[in-house]
Amino acid sequence: MGLTPAPGGTEGSAATPAGGRDWSWLRVTGSVGPLGIATAVLWLSIIVLLPLAALTVTSFDEGWSGFWGALTAPAALESLRITVLVSLVVAVINVVMGTLVAWVLVRDDFPGKGLVNALIDLPFALPTIVASIVLLSLYGPQSPVDIRLNATAPGLVVALAFVTLPFVVRSVQPVLIEVDREVEQAALSLGADNWTTFRRIVLPTLTPAIISGGGLAFARAIGEYGSVVLIGGAIPGKTEMASQYIQKQIEIDRPINAAAVSVALLVISFAALLVLRLLAQRSVRREQAAR
Repeated sequence: MGLTPAPGGTEGSAATPAGGRDWSWLRVTGSVGPLGIATAVLWLSIIVLLPLAALTVTSFDEGWSGFWGALTAPAALESLRITVLVSLVVAVINVVMGTLVAWVLVRDDFPGKGLVNALIDLPFALPTIVASIVLLSLYGPQSPVDIRLNATAPGLVVALAFVTLPFVVRSVQPVLIEVDREVEQAALSLGADNWTTFRRIVLPTLTPAIISGGGLAFARAIGEYGSVVLIGGAIPGKTEMASQYIQKQIEIDRPINAAAVSVALLVISFAALLVLRLLAQRSVRREQAAR
C-alpha cells in the first residue's frame, strides 16, 4: 500500500496511509522508548488504577440501587457536606495565608528565616495522627491556653490548615522568586501605591500558582483522616468528616457504604484536579498568546 506525505508536511515528516487515516498518535517519541512507557503504565496500574477499580466494583456489589442508597443515606450526605464545606474554608485560608507566608519568605529577611522556611515542609514529614495529638493537647479539654476547639468545626479547620499549609506556600514561592522586580519599581516610580502594584502587576503572575496550591490543599483536605481523628470528635452531622464515616462503616461491617462514599470522595478530588489542569492549560495559552 502506497504512502503519501502528510498534508502540510515537509521532508522527513510522518507519512499517512493513502486512505487518509492518520496513525501518528501511535508513534512513541522520547528517550525511554516503548519499554519505559510500558513499565510506567504497569506501575501506575498496580499502584493506582487497580485499587481504584476494585473500590468502584465493591461499591456496586448490590447494583446501582445499593450504591445510590449508600451514597444518599442522611449520615453519608452530612459527612460529605461537612467535608466539602470545611475543605473549601481551609483552601481559602491557605490561599490568603500561604501567599502571605510565601511573600515574607521571598521578600523579607529576618533572623531565623531559614528555620521558618524548613518548618513549612514539616506537615509533609510529620505523621498526621501526631498533628491531631498535638492539637488536642493544645486545644482540647485541658488546653493550656484556655482555647477549646475539640469536637468543633473550627477544630477541623485548624487541623486541616496545618496539614495543607505547604501546598500554597511551595506553589507560590518559586513563581514569586522569578517575578521581575523592575516592573514593580517602575510602577511605584509612576505613582502607584503598594496595593495597586501588587494587585495589577504581581497578583496576575501569581494567580495560576495560587489557584494550583489552593486546589491541591482542597484535594488533600477532602480525604484527610489522621489530623482530624482526635480533635474532630466525629460527631454525626456536626464534625464527622467523610473519612471518619468511612472508617465507622468498615467497623460495623458495611463495606458497600464505605466504598460508595469513598468513590464520591474520589470523584470530588478528581474533579478538583481536573479543573486545576484545565486552568493551568488556559493560563499557559494566555501567556503564549501575550508573547
